[in-house]
Amino acid sequence: MKTTKTDLLSTEVQHLDIKKFDFVSLVEAMKGTAFQARNVGRAAEIYQQMIEDKNCSIILCLAGSLISAGLKKVVLDMIENNMVDMIVSTGANIVDQDFFEGLGFKHYQGSPLLEDTQLQALAIDRIYDTLIDEDDLRVCDNVIGEIADSLEPKPYSSREFIVEMGRYLSQHGKNDESIVLRAFEKNIPIFVPAFNDCSAGFGLVMHQIKHPKKHVSIDSIKDFRELTQLKISAKDTGLLMVGGGVPKNFAQDVVVAAELLGETVPLHKYAVQITVADERDGGLSGSTLREACSWGKVSVVHEQMVYSEATVAFPMIVGYAYGKGAWRNRKAHAYNTFFSGELASSTAE
Repeated sequence: MKTTKTDLLSTEVQHLDIKKFDFVSLVEAMKGTAFQARNVGRAAEIYQQMIEDKNCSIILCLAGSLISAGLKKVVLDMIENNMVDMIVSTGANIVDQDFFEGLGFKHYQGSPLLEDTQLQALAIDRIYDTLIDEDDLRVCDNVIGEIADSLEPKPYSSREFIVEMGRYLSQHGKNDESIVLRAFEKNIPIFVPAFNDCSAGFGLVMHQIKHPKKHVSIDSIKDFRELTQLKISAKDTGLLMVGGGVPKNFAQDVVVAAELLGETVPLHKYAVQITVADERDGGLSGSTLREACSWGKVSVVHEQMVYSEATVAFPMIVGYAYGKGAWRNRKAHAYNTFFSGELASSTAE
């Protein structure tokens, strides 16, 4: 039995590379089956439609522990090949997991049967069967505080702060395979509407304690305004949602926000959600996309719920679209540039 920290943190999580597999044949075959296999097939078709639709901007929503589970390269391939235009995520995926790995740290394979009191004594954090060195996470917290220390003291949207995180990795990072870094390089906006609910929160607390009168803060309403402005500009949008929670609701709500601003925008034209949540408790994570239509958020013409664990279904859906190759003819929107220069001035008025 492994008893030391070195022993427990010895087998790294490997990130899945969708480019090495033929998902097209598999998913095509699944379309002729039943239950969630058929739903995966239809979801893959809808995502493929988003990519083929030259007027559609694609919003990827990430909730749950995905990057630590080995799905980072799936998202990186989406970014690299213009298969996504905006990302809305939990802080854990972007900060504690992706930025964390960008700093050179790793996630490790473990087991849900490990003794958690022993892990606590060894400063090892567990996410089901995945392990993280708590000492490394503290370094990540500190780096977030250092980034905040280097910025002009004022409110920032999470998107703006994550741009600075990408800039930091471009200068000091130790692992080029980073979503934060690649999104920075390609001007893809990343929104984390609950930014304090992760290592970023710890880092910013330390920053504000150090600078009690003039400090950096995160303006979540600015996040909402910025994503709403992008929806108004983009018009037709498609949602690919992994998990539910805050990212799902945040991305869906921009349709209503735009209307309240007097703008006429279409419902999200396409929508796919991968979840294991149940709709019967009334919670958002399990609420169906058809229910979202009643709120004036999502069209029901091209929508599909997939009741599957994300590490299984997400690579299949993205791998299918990658294999079909329509992304080769898709342009990059570089939506972060929307908020720079003259455009930023005009939208702020």
